[in-house]
Amino acid sequence: MINPNGRFERLPIVMDRIGMSRSWIYKEIAAGRFPKPVKIGSCSGWYAGQIDTWIEQLVASQQGEPADGLASFAPAGEGA
Repeated sequence: MINPNGRFERLPIVMDRIGMSRSWIYKEIAAGRFPKPVKIGSCSGWYAGQIDTWIEQLVASQQGEPADGLASFAPAGEGA
């Protein structure tokens, strides 16, 4: 996946951005409601664009707008 803004964010930055704990993030990943981290070398993190998209979809869903794929962060063939 190509990320338009090119940033790679580690867990502490993601936690700061969304205001949630590590355990909440991993629980939501397991449920398919939050993007899975990617592994680059020995590091894991998220492309900033994935987090941006997740935030935009969350805001849209709370404003009653269609949230295109809010709960669909499972890779193709996984999840519902």
